[in-house]
Amino acid sequence: MSKGFKLSSVFAVLLALSLVLSACNFGSNSGSDDGQTLNLIELQEPPSLDSAKATDSVSFTILDNVLEGLYRADGKDQPVLAMAAEEPKVSDDQKTWTFKIRDAKWSDGKPVTAKDFEYSWKRVLDPKTASEYVQMMYVLENAEEYNTGKAKVEDVGVKALDDKTLEVKLKTAIPYFKALLTFPTFLPQRQDIVEKYGDKYALEAKNMVYNGAFVLSDWKHEKSFQYKKNDLYWDKANVKLNTVNVNIVKDSAQAINLYETGKTDFAYLGAEFLDKYKSSKEKFVIEESSVWYLEFNQREKEFFKNQKIRQAFSLAIDRQKLIDSVLKNGSTLPSGFVHSAIYATPDKKYRDIVKYDFPFDPAKAKQLLAEGLKEIGMDKAPTVELLTDDTTKAKRQAEFFKEQFRVNLGVNVEIASVTFKERLNRGKNGKFDIVIGGWSADYNDPLTYLTIMKSDESYNRGKWKNDEYDKLIRAATVNENYEERLEQLKQAEKILMDETGIAMLYFRNQLGLKKDYVKNWPWRVIGAQYSLKEVSIEGKK
Repeated sequence: MSKGFKLSSVFAVLLALSLVLSACNFGSNSGSDDGQTLNLIELQEPPSLDSAKATDSVSFTILDNVLEGLYRADGKDQPVLAMAAEEPKVSDDQKTWTFKIRDAKWSDGKPVTAKDFEYSWKRVLDPKTASEYVQMMYVLENAEEYNTGKAKVEDVGVKALDDKTLEVKLKTAIPYFKALLTFPTFLPQRQDIVEKYGDKYALEAKNMVYNGAFVLSDWKHEKSFQYKKNDLYWDKANVKLNTVNVNIVKDSAQAINLYETGKTDFAYLGAEFLDKYKSSKEKFVIEESSVWYLEFNQREKEFFKNQKIRQAFSLAIDRQKLIDSVLKNGSTLPSGFVHSAIYATPDKKYRDIVKYDFPFDPAKAKQLLAEGLKEIGMDKAPTVELLTDDTTKAKRQAEFFKEQFRVNLGVNVEIASVTFKERLNRGKNGKFDIVIGGWSADYNDPLTYLTIMKSDESYNRGKWKNDEYDKLIRAATVNENYEERLEQLKQAEKILMDETGIAMLYFRNQLGLKKDYVKNWPWRVIGAQYSLKEVSIEGKK
């Protein structure tokens, strides 16, 4: 609870009553209670369910449950066969992969074909699509060349040889290609459906077809969405749930009230309720590969183009206090931009090889701020806008940073708390001074983080730029000498850390509450947050 904020007893009663009433009207998608109905909470509205354009974990998690690519990730983040009927034939140089597509159907009864993959992947690469994840496809032969207008679409290294055979040619052999294929950007799409709905494709549940364990049967924007078991799914015998109702709840107090009144089977556990559930058997840790940081707008803002000023803001943050007094969710101090879960070699994690510290030093911060202001000809720091989401947790973090920068730097901060979708749009378009950002691993390799800070990457929201960094990342992307490649990755990360291209905050974990009758629910460290295929309801009274 922030300083100076106190509820009167009357207002407290009214608040409690309003939460009870909201719970009574909650879950309009409840459906029939057939024993295999799961009720969940999501924090945000999915911005896009077009797999060629989706960029966020909420959308990716939905896509992962309603669509399948050649592989899907199991509960241990390992790729397992999905639309691929068997392991592919791989050439001796590891650059040509030939897949056989299993006998599977879309939710409208039409067969899944190799052409659905060729079309989808080339649609991602089409410059007209403007996919922010397009560089993930650059592993394909001539993919970058086609996307940048230097080759034809037929030159791209993906081709349907017939309805059930897909040939994929890579630019270079990469150790993580199979894992990469579990990611939503590589999902298939039906050309006839995409063209039928045009700009409205995937904006409504009915504007899509599905080949995964579930179909999206209902979507009330900003309120809720619903999954139903896909009766045409190739492996439906191993799907236990019939219905999953997901309600969008941004307020942590409301979420906990709904959990306690049995209206939801899961809720995120906010810091303000931690003491209450300290010993609860229903509490669990949601382990992630999520790194959180501040991005500074260096596009047009002379203020943050100055390295000393960026360093000053980083030194002004007491990260341990943030973790202990605000987050309280098992998050840890960062040791670099690459998360500690990521491997550098098959048997050694990247963070076991190189680590960074991010000290809290207000005196040094003030000194560097003064020096930086002098270098750019300013007498005083301007008021800075901090862009963040509109959830309870995000607002609490923003207030923490505002106070840190006021006390430790003497800088005034105004908070812009907006919807998740608006925060993504404003970040993409550079409409911020500082934005609180996060990134989770798409695949298990340091490049899943380091690539996004290249100067030409759309996810480099602040547009920090270093030519040597770009050169190193490009070289590492195609380097088949893994010792040299590791050195290139280490050098690149050091440049990013030394220049404070971003200000690292923490490696995030989260806490959740789950009813004990919800069984076999794997949460993933890498990629989409969780899978529903394996989940069942057992022993619910």
